[in-house]
Amino acid sequence: MPPPRSTADTAFVALVETHLDSACNLARWLVRDPVLADDVVQDAMLRALKYFHGFRGENARAWVLQIVRNVAMTRLQKNAPGEAVDVTQVELETSALSVAGDPRHEPEATLMREEDERLVQKLLARLPVELRECLVLREIEELSYKEIARIIDVPVGTVMSRLWRGRKLLADAAAEQA
Repeated sequence: MPPPRSTADTAFVALVETHLDSACNLARWLVRDPVLADDVVQDAMLRALKYFHGFRGENARAWVLQIVRNVAMTRLQKNAPGEAVDVTQVELETSALSVAGDPRHEPEATLMREEDERLVQKLLARLPVELRECLVLREIEELSYKEIARIIDVPVGTVMSRLWRGRKLLADAAAEQA
């Protein structure tokens, strides 16, 4: 029988559970390897638990994602320079339920949407990690510029610049694909 949880443990679990999907999503996009991403999230959660006593109740989501990002970047830096990370299919998390008669869920529309998602994944994966992380945090995780700046520890202006450059590179690459 496991020992009873302390109040701090219960608070930590409640805080982390709400942001675990975002943490996993960010890790997958940053390291581009699902197995490594799982390791990153696990290590990040251990660090978060270790330093939970220092959490002051500010933006919990940004705090968790910052830890995930730091662990992911450390893992990426351990790869030899120029050595490509093992790129596997990164799955977009979609929770759309199929509704009979809804044209968005017809086979042709579904196929087109899946092709678009694969193209976006492919193009995002080609971006430098500092641009990709900003785009993922803003467009997928829907964080504010200020939250992103806190997570990646740069000024808001740098976040805005990276978003602009990342969006431009994505648009240019998409135009080349067309």
